Amino acid sequence: MFVPRDLETARAVAFLVTVALTPAVALAQTDPLPSWNDTQPKAAIVEFVEKVSKEGSADFVPEPERIAVFDNDGTLWTEHPMYVQLAFALDRVKAEAANHPEWATTQPFQAVLEGDMKTLADAGEKGLVELIMATHAGMTTDEFQKIVSDWIATARDPRFKRPYTELVYQPMLELLAYLRANGFKTFIVSGGGVELMRPWVEQIYGIPPEQVVGSSINTQFEMRDGIPTLFRLPQVNFIDDKAGKPVGINEHIGRRPIAAFGNSDGDLEMLQWTTLADGEQFGLIVHHTDAEREYAYDRQTEFGRLDKALDAAAVNQWTVVDMKTDWKVIFPSDLK
Repeated sequence: MFVPRDLETARAVAFLVTVALTPAVALAQTDPLPSWNDTQPKAAIVEFVEKVSKEGSADFVPEPERIAVFDNDGTLWTEHPMYVQLAFALDRVKAEAANHPEWATTQPFQAVLEGDMKTLADAGEKGLVELIMATHAGMTTDEFQKIVSDWIATARDPRFKRPYTELVYQPMLELLAYLRANGFKTFIVSGGGVELMRPWVEQIYGIPPEQVVGSSINTQFEMRDGIPTLFRLPQVNFIDDKAGKPVGINEHIGRRPIAAFGNSDGDLEMLQWTTLADGEQFGLIVHHTDAEREYAYDRQTEFGRLDKALDAAAVNQWTVVDMKTDWKVIFPSDLK
């Protein structure tokens, strides 16, 4: 029998015995980001987290200041062939059409009912706002929450034929959990409607509704039959996109983030606000490059255009994730 003659040898033997007796699955679980390939983005994430969370480090950041902000569409879940909020609005137009016969001859509603996507696209942002005002307002916040919850439970993506909540990105779910395990508070900062996201984000992302910043319409307090209600009005309150994102972060979070994650030009100002400041910061862009497992697009697309922000990433040394190269899987179902 071999008997170690010194402490260092004893430690080495003990380590080898432990490894030999440890199941491979248990060893794999020590990797906080198992769905990420061992490429530069994963290494950059781990290096940043270790820097800011290790006490005594020159870059240590106290827990209350470890704020990480995430875009939603295209960053945490799929945004093609159209934003999920647009799919919701289109379904709402069809569901309410019988109560609005005028929509049959009024654009952009007529285009929705006739499936004329070209005319709908030509309506641009103005048309989208019209659809949202008509389908998201005129009800209480409780009524809207029920409509959203019922829809998100039954709606299916046209390509993958699965609920939208199953088309979240497994690598980003792991990243959210990894950050929280290291003292970060994670927020969604999205151009999507805040009340469209709040009913389901905690179950899917582990992010509570009070940590969601998004676009909103005006609401007003009313007493209805002795019951206090908040009624949704057909008026835009705030657009949480592009330059609006830093404003929304300041108003709702009250701290400048030290990490920001996005995928499009709509996230450019949020990434700039987060990373172009004193101290240790981290910026990451998800680049959609995998047409087989998901979608491939960047500078030439109507949804999630990545042009100015991609150029800015090189200048500002933000980490760019190549989905095809850097992610082992895309969706949670790919793990099965």
